[in-house]
Amino acid sequence: MRWDDAISGFGRYLSAERGYSANTVRSYTGDLRALADFAEHEGADDPSAVGLALLRDWLWKSQQNGLAKASIARRAAAAKGLTAWLERTGRTPADAGRRLRAPKADRRLPRVVGKEQASDVLESLAHDAGSGDPVAVRDLAVVELLYASGLRVSELTGIDLDDLDHERLTARVVGKGSKERVVPFGVPAERALDRYLRAARPALSARRTGEARPGDAHALFLGARGARLDPRTVYRIVSSVLADLPGTGPSGPHALRHTAATHLLDGGADLRAVQELLGHASLGTTQIYTHVSTERLKESYQRAHPRA
Repeated sequence: MRWDDAISGFGRYLSAERGYSANTVRSYTGDLRALADFAEHEGADDPSAVGLALLRDWLWKSQQNGLAKASIARRAAAAKGLTAWLERTGRTPADAGRRLRAPKADRRLPRVVGKEQASDVLESLAHDAGSGDPVAVRDLAVVELLYASGLRVSELTGIDLDDLDHERLTARVVGKGSKERVVPFGVPAERALDRYLRAARPALSARRTGEARPGDAHALFLGARGARLDPRTVYRIVSSVLADLPGTGPSGPHALRHTAATHLLDGGADLRAVQELLGHASLGTTQIYTHVSTERLKESYQRAHPRA
């Protein structure tokens, strides 16, 4: 079996049977193409010629090239997934990656926007939306919903009109592994959504061109040309409003997800409830936000207490 066939087949398996998101499948297949290039350079022209030593050399070479621990860990996961799938489907006689290990990724605390900063961002967007520009009205609704519900970008852009329950103030979303859940949002987000649906969405829908797909007509959020809002546009929207705020770390939509979770815990929300809101499979993933709250408390203590 050629590398291209193996990687394509594994990608289809991840998407159809494991329910991985398109972004995850793209990341894994990209890593595996890098593995294929390395393997072919080492004389392994097809996956059946790969052994544990070659996989270890590939990860070591990746580390020497300056790849971050998190990226190396993802590469190891992609390789182990591929070799296990190849053996299970009878394409190779053994699982070459069974004993492959990768360095644990550094556990960095996520970036969190302060409550006053978040309020300032939303007020600025509301001011821009006051012009009546459909894109500005949409951007306010996007950021309000991201912050209100702690959504992933793919979950936000995947919402259809019928997924909103305006009476209960909830939205039905599809998360990782195609798992569906219902998330709440508050009154400010509902006001922003109502304004967007009444005034901005019809204007954006009228701009629809041949680029739009049939399902885009049901999408909640639309782009400037009437098609379903692209995740990259959401990144640009959020990055532009967070870029000038103090603090280090990424300024993309995930910062709003981290912010929503941390503010909920700061306000006394139960950890299990936050786990359910975020759609985390493991409570351990959610617990990172308790560390964020602790660090914020320590910083406040050191600034304010005379004996700190």
